[in-house]
Amino acid sequence: MDYVYAFIIGGLICVVGQILMDTTKLTPARILVIFVTLGAILGAFGLYDKIIDIGGAGASIPLPGFGNSLAKGAIKAVNEQGLLGAFVGGITSTAGGVTAAIFFGYIMAVIFNPKTKS
Repeated sequence: MDYVYAFIIGGLICVVGQILMDTTKLTPARILVIFVTLGAILGAFGLYDKIIDIGGAGASIPLPGFGNSLAKGAIKAVNEQGLLGAFVGGITSTAGGVTAAIFFGYIMAVIFNPKTKS
């Protein structure tokens, strides 16, 4: 049942993004920022953890999950280091994911020949 919940939660996040792209004039970059910011806000109030409890990877891997990780890392670092933690905590907590995205993006760019839409 965990897989079903992950599929449903992740799918709902994607559906919301697709609806925003189809029905508004928001660019994909602005939608990305909205999702990350929403995840950070919900994470700061502890609400996104409840969504992750239900949806697992379906909630923790998409963009709001990244925002949640940023918020949790910043809050934890502020509690440990004070004000400086607000600047370094989010980056420290998400460094592994960012590094993996850059690495695998580079590998895919080397293997495949990307083309622009005409």
